[in-house]
Amino acid sequence: MTEDAALTATAARAHSPEVSAARARRWGAFYYAEQVLRVMKGYGWSILMYSVGQPVAYLFAMGVGLATLVDAEDAGAFGGVSYLAFIAPALLVSAAVMTAANEFTFPVMGGFKWRRTYYGPHASPLTPEQIAAGQIIAVTLRLLLQSAIYFAAVALFGASPSGWGWAGIVVATLAGLAFGLPLMAYSASIREDKGQFALVMRFIVMPLFLFSGTFFPLDTLPWAVRWIGWISPIWHGTELGRVFSYGYQEPPVLTVIHFVVLMALAALGWVLTRRQFVRRLGQ
Repeated sequence: MTEDAALTATAARAHSPEVSAARARRWGAFYYAEQVLRVMKGYGWSILMYSVGQPVAYLFAMGVGLATLVDAEDAGAFGGVSYLAFIAPALLVSAAVMTAANEFTFPVMGGFKWRRTYYGPHASPLTPEQIAAGQIIAVTLRLLLQSAIYFAAVALFGASPSGWGWAGIVVATLAGLAFGLPLMAYSASIREDKGQFALVMRFIVMPLFLFSGTFFPLDTLPWAVRWIGWISPIWHGTELGRVFSYGYQEPPVLTVIHFVVLMALAALGWVLTRRQFVRRLGQ
């Protein structure tokens, strides 16, 4: 066999159906994540403007405008840091959670019902678990990028005095997954759109945003609504972010609890999501 013929045979084996199927079974989640990211690239400017415009607007309105009044009234009300430094980690986490809420609702239901984008890959060697994991990987990368841009804006405003402030990028992403993955499982279970996601946004996402110690310490809230913060990924992520952002003082065991709660919610969401994808795509 000549050298050219040998190279041709090797290339044919590399692209044979058997080899392609084996690669899909091994790397299927990343293949599907690439497809989702390519779709996101189509509205990449919208993602970029959202990632840049939202933090700048919030930091100016709440952190610069309102902070001037709050700091003038009581400069020591927030643990010895400025109001801007106090709310910056909360805004970072809240933005990630809201993005996760958007990415894990309509796109997930659309994959089963409207656009049915999950069924094509499922006809290949990709498993339901790989399709779900690919969706999660793509959204996780978006959350990381968005949080990095948001943190850059926070740093430019001087609202992250600690050298560990960058860890808030990871914390915000984890908080987004802690909220988003259980929501993804719920989205995968819906067969008819009856306004469920509008209710989620209005009666779950917004109350969590307002009552999770975002704009004021949680212990200043009445007991009747304080429990909302205790179960909120936004609160756990915010408190953890404040530890890294400016050295927020809290018992070390509470810091561990924040991390464990976020990890547990994300893990539970993954288990439920995987189960729903297997059930729906197996029908």
